[in-house]
Amino acid sequence: MHNHDVVVIGASAGGLQATKVLIAALPAKLRASVFIVMHIGRTSYLADILRKVSNLPVSQAANGEAVEPGRIYVASPGRHLLLHDSHILLRRGPRENLARPAIDSLFRSAAASFAGRVIGVVLSGALNDGTAGLGAIKRCGGVAIVQDPDDAMVPEMAMSALKHVDVDCSVPIARMGEALLRFVAEPAGATPEIPIDIRLEAAVAAQEPGEIVSEDGLGERAPFSCPECQGTLWEIADPGMLRYRCRVGHAFTAEAALAAKSDEVDGLLWKLARSHEERSALAQRTAERERMLAHYNLADRLDARAQEYRRDAELVRRLLMNHNRAIGPEAAEDRAAVGVAGEEEQRR
Repeated sequence: MHNHDVVVIGASAGGLQATKVLIAALPAKLRASVFIVMHIGRTSYLADILRKVSNLPVSQAANGEAVEPGRIYVASPGRHLLLHDSHILLRRGPRENLARPAIDSLFRSAAASFAGRVIGVVLSGALNDGTAGLGAIKRCGGVAIVQDPDDAMVPEMAMSALKHVDVDCSVPIARMGEALLRFVAEPAGATPEIPIDIRLEAAVAAQEPGEIVSEDGLGERAPFSCPECQGTLWEIADPGMLRYRCRVGHAFTAEAALAAKSDEVDGLLWKLARSHEERSALAQRTAERERMLAHYNLADRLDARAQEYRRDAELVRRLLMNHNRAIGPEAAEDRAAVGVAGEEEQRR
């Protein structure tokens, strides 16, 4: 018999402070292994930052490393942190919800390997990475804990998890350490048969050989293209929420796909604005040349075109302004805190 001895934690925007509070509450004799994924940039000092507040050893996870109780493992930049039996895998698999490392990938791999022994924890963050993975943990007999959205700096991830998953506990971060220890002390339930879709998606993140997604695999063909590679998307038959994967494995919740498509539209509009401005400048330059050659009628027509192109560019810029207002200001990720700004904290 095992207790709940595998704890997986996911955080994104606004999650650094919450993670520090939770880790500081864990005792030195914790009888569980803790794994943390936070959306980060190319450089991360998260392990160094957490080591200063932790009673437990904290290290950046290493590929092939054996899982040991009473330790905290932090995801590396640019690699999914995955669990396979009693070992850690770091894989440069397809991004999930535009992130690598992704929270869902860690949660799903933990559920596939440790089933009812897993406690999944979702903290502050934007969009909804972590919801599908937390649902997988529950389907495999594990425990789901979510930060109270009213207590989260950025509540979207917590709100999504509460909406789609039958969570066991939702508390402010100041009380989460106590709740987590209570579940760690409880014996895990019987291990159910792991659903094939969870195993398949865990294999995708681990880059196991074989076809990633097909018509007969995870779902049905969707009438949208992948925001990452423009390939065909399949709609996944997830019992909790609407999700998509492409043939090579890029994965999105509907909300993450919408955000990616919004970024795509934003890029296209900027290109269109630049093209109109360049056309206007070229027409104006040509008009000046024709006027020097005393071709006044042609110069006037080119001047008119230049004005028309400038109006087109201004129209596109107004569309950009309206588009950005509709999306709203993006919550600042904690990349600075675990990356460049982390250097300063490390020096202190």
